[in-house]
Amino acid sequence: MNLGRLSSAALMLSGVAGVVMPERVASTLQLTPTSARGIAETRAGLGGTYAALGGVAFVSQRRALHAAVGAVWLGAAAARLVSLAIDRPRTDSAFWAYLAAEVGFGAMALVAARDHLASLGAPGVEHD
Repeated sequence: MNLGRLSSAALMLSGVAGVVMPERVASTLQLTPTSARGIAETRAGLGGTYAALGGVAFVSQRRALHAAVGAVWLGAAAARLVSLAIDRPRTDSAFWAYLAAEVGFGAMALVAARDHLASLGAPGVEHD
């Protein structure tokens, strides 16, 4: 499995978890949905969105989708880092593990997309 597909699978599975067990995902992330609407929003926002993008990119041969998955992962990592400065959340090992996963999976997806473009001889893209 190439790195782009691995990153896409991770995003998809993260989303599937959000759809199938929104209460557990919310609890793990220290979110506290206190109503059926809160659960529905967790299921949709943290579940359906990521499951759909990750799933489409996983089954697709289009590397632009892998680049989109990489951007999603790295966007989450950037927001997490900004949050450290602005919100000063209490961090634990899970917080740092999520950051590492976001950076790692984001980089994997972008490297896979770049390597595919380089293999096609795309102008301006060099293969290391």
